[in-house]
Amino acid sequence: MELRHLRYFVTTAELGSITRASEKLCMAQPPLSAQLKQLEDEVGVALFTRLARGVRLTEAGVSFLEDARAILARAQQATVRARERQSGERASLRIGLVPSAIHSVLPGFLRRLREAGFTVRVEAREMITSLQQLALRNDELDLGFARPAVGGVPLETAAVIDDPYCLAVPAAHPLAASPAPLALEQAAQAHFVGFARHQMADYFDRTVALCQEAGFTPDIRCEAGQFVSVLALVAAGLGVAIVPSSLSMLDKLAGGAVVFRQLEAAQGKSRLAVLAALVRAGQPQDVWSARIAQLAAEALNELGQRLRAPIVSRAPAPPLPREGRA
Repeated sequence: MELRHLRYFVTTAELGSITRASEKLCMAQPPLSAQLKQLEDEVGVALFTRLARGVRLTEAGVSFLEDARAILARAQQATVRARERQSGERASLRIGLVPSAIHSVLPGFLRRLREAGFTVRVEAREMITSLQQLALRNDELDLGFARPAVGGVPLETAAVIDDPYCLAVPAAHPLAASPAPLALEQAAQAHFVGFARHQMADYFDRTVALCQEAGFTPDIRCEAGQFVSVLALVAAGLGVAIVPSSLSMLDKLAGGAVVFRQLEAAQGKSRLAVLAALVRAGQPQDVWSARIAQLAAEALNELGQRLRAPIVSRAPAPPLPREGRA
């Protein structure tokens, strides 16, 4: 199978006609038909249903089209990146992000890129930590903002900060009243908003373990797969949630309906780490990658300094008493 076979297939699938595809590809129709049949024979399934006028993808063809497009895109990217490496100038920066990093550390990193004079095209992808590590090793990412598992920091890490847990509470909830650090056991009777375990198993297990260390099992009434969705459910008054302190920067998105309470020191910590592009054994990191990693570390450390300050989120002040009432 050659790339030209994939190009012939994609063009024909998109136009729905061998005749129109041959015109666009500037080739005669019989050779194109023969090439498509050769591709189907190699794949081992029919990719097209031939109609009186045109062609239609089979179910196998629909699946193959998605992969063919991806392969052609990767081939094009490979060519561009090889030329960039040769010239020493890169046009794109590929970043992997866990959801919480999008709001907390990414803005500061992008600001530093601009200030440093980088004019690269940023390509950002939301990815869990393990997939970021794999993508870095496969040279599919240049940088990642990730949350490593408890007990160790990946070898790729360029910088790491502590991002302690806090409790997100509806503004009208009794636990929102005091600005002092909260003992987690005080939330033992509260309803919880949790993270869907099938999407964020590691985070789900960590937060449940924190509650168990505090002497109770959380009463999880609602689940969501993204931090923003979790905060939206808390803002709606459906429960409290254990989240990283960096999420307190999203209080404006919650419309002031969520209060973030610092938790008294616990054994478990949530971390937000920067993963830099991997360097092959025995080879120094190139100047471009080293500078990107440095800017990422600076942005992360800036976030760390902000997290060391007390959370300023407060519950709304109670209404003033009406005139004539105590």
